[in-house]
Amino acid sequence: METVTERSRASLTPERWIAAATEVLVDQGIDSVRVDVLSRALKVTRGSFYWHFRDRDELLSAVLQAWRTHATEQLTKRLESAHDDPRAQIRDLISLPFRGRAAVRAARIELAIRAWARRDAMARAFVDEADASRMGYIAQVFSALGFPLVEARSRAFLLYSYEVAESLLSSQGSAAQRAERARFVEQLLQLPLVPSAPSGPSTR
Repeated sequence: METVTERSRASLTPERWIAAATEVLVDQGIDSVRVDVLSRALKVTRGSFYWHFRDRDELLSAVLQAWRTHATEQLTKRLESAHDDPRAQIRDLISLPFRGRAAVRAARIELAIRAWARRDAMARAFVDEADASRMGYIAQVFSALGFPLVEARSRAFLLYSYEVAESLLSSQGSAAQRAERARFVEQLLQLPLVPSAPSGPSTR
């Protein structure tokens, strides 16, 4: 016969622990992501944690992996499949910081993970990988518009930097001003560079 403890262990999936750890990370910081804190939040015993994870480090790795899957891999696939036109994909990318509560929550998680990454090598590796993957995808979009690879990478860096900044500086300007910034960035990053005028012979 199944015991109450066994039922509680079965009902608390690894995903529940990961979600709870992410909430604590966002609200209190990485130092508060501890087994005792999470156990109290989930109203279970500490022993229930070890039904799913060997130790705290394994949970922290799972938090980072879940973030990578949701915020990079799945997001990139959705953006790629939404439009064939690279211009529409750029418009979608620029709109990401403006997508209501989902964007606010994503920005809060990202900020917490980046703060964690400043003092932890494992988190730093995940953040670096996410940044490289996202900019790689954006560079492919600009390449599809006909920009040379080196230039496409530079434009991707600028667009990605804009997205990060817009997420962090969401209170800067009214909604209309933020929308105007987005339109400006969309137009600016798709303009071809003006070739430098060749220098003529010196008149001196």
